[in-house]
Amino acid sequence: MTQKIIILDFGSQTTQLIARRVRELNTYCEIVPYNKFPEDDADVIGVILSGSPFSVYDQKAFKVDLRMLQGRFPLLGICYGAQFISFFNGGSVEPAGTREYGRALLSKVDSEDILLKNVEVGSQVWMSHGDSITSVPDGFKVIASTDKVPIAAYRINGQKTWGVQFHPEVHHSEIGGQLLKNFVVDICKSAQDWSASSFVDQTVEALRKQLGNDKVVLGLSGGVDSSVAAVLLNRAVGKNLTCIFVNHGLLRKNEYADVLRDYEGLGLNVIGVDASAKFFSELAGVSEPERKRKIIGKGFIDVFEEESRKLKDVKWLAQGTIYPDCIESLSITGMVIKSHHNVGGLPEKMNLKLCEPLRRLFKDEVRSVGRQLGMPEHLIKRHPFPGPGLAVRILGDITPEKVSILQEADDIFIRGLRDWRDENGVPLYDRVWQAGAVLLPVQSVGVMGDERTYERAVVLRAVTSVDAMTVDWAKLPYEFLSKVSNDIINKVKGVNRVVYDISSKPPATIEWE
Repeated sequence: MTQKIIILDFGSQTTQLIARRVRELNTYCEIVPYNKFPEDDADVIGVILSGSPFSVYDQKAFKVDLRMLQGRFPLLGICYGAQFISFFNGGSVEPAGTREYGRALLSKVDSEDILLKNVEVGSQVWMSHGDSITSVPDGFKVIASTDKVPIAAYRINGQKTWGVQFHPEVHHSEIGGQLLKNFVVDICKSAQDWSASSFVDQTVEALRKQLGNDKVVLGLSGGVDSSVAAVLLNRAVGKNLTCIFVNHGLLRKNEYADVLRDYEGLGLNVIGVDASAKFFSELAGVSEPERKRKIIGKGFIDVFEEESRKLKDVKWLAQGTIYPDCIESLSITGMVIKSHHNVGGLPEKMNLKLCEPLRRLFKDEVRSVGRQLGMPEHLIKRHPFPGPGLAVRILGDITPEKVSILQEADDIFIRGLRDWRDENGVPLYDRVWQAGAVLLPVQSVGVMGDERTYERAVVLRAVTSVDAMTVDWAKLPYEFLSKVSNDIINKVKGVNRVVYDISSKPPATIEWE
């Protein structure tokens, strides 16, 4: 039985980040809504309470009966979680004079407390709260303070229960990793046996038991998640897995042939379907972004279903769904947002059971599993690519001519990122989370030779990120951008202007549509 930490989600924007930090300690953890603690808790070794957008005294605040947790499991409350533990036990939480947001330095530290082992006075932490714990109940001991927050951390005497007002999960809390390690390893006694290799072994064995001799169909996208899922399933069930790769005509230049070749090299049983004519026909004259997405989504389902029905005795539909797709996030109203499914209602429509072998993993863990499976680096490091493909990078209606122009410009940009090395010899491609070109529905005046031109504009977009929840624009070298711009304008007929997108998320998004 795998040890695990349970993270109770009270609606914080950084709940996933807590989970990532725990996983980095080779410890399995699960995020569950604040009011859905698992009934089967035999393998739970500790519980973390997340932050929240609410105040503990709000009528709509998310609350849980801590009597079922305190004394049974080691507890760590973070921000709202810390306030709630104190409040639940009779402490006082009041609005601060001003919201404290940003860096703070610990001015007092109880170095004898196990949670603060190797945490020193002057250590930087990250605050983000509008309320403060103004008094703690009897039996509580304050173990850390800052100049502005007297009760920055506490513990309950005689219990393995702690609370911290700051956010140890964020990068700016310099001692956050140490504090979480103290909790997970020293307090919860994690065996630290959660790893890519252990996941592969355990999952292959579990898949063989789950699937038996049943046949499985998987829709491949060419991306990291579905590719790793396919290789993992192939190791478990071999020839009983059939993969379908649909070309909607909106892939990158030569991608359909390149990806099929990669999959064949991995020993996968893949059916390639070129349905580009169908998609171009259905998209003709459509400019509204959401309509484009729905047409492509429905078209993919139609093609996938048609091909799947040609197979005999298929009982399972496999998907490359990963953990962020599955986590039930809590909105400000407390309503649960349903988890995402890659192909909507296909399992019910086709009377298939659903198999999602990666649903417990974050993106970086998926890549680690891919390496453990021996997959080539160019597949593992591949940037995310939107399901609708270039359709959401062509503003306005879709035509084969526009797709061809964008494919050429995008190819120059992506190949350039792969070829250009930084001062450490690392390809720019590996320093970027996601990159691509966008075709604008505008034309501008230019001059080529002695002739006046009136042609299209292309936007280059490259961003850095950890998980795509927030991103920053990539600071690519001017010399590189100059070369790529010149190459696109000189080599792609119909383009006379190239610009670079320097917007972050938020407020912008990665894609333009």
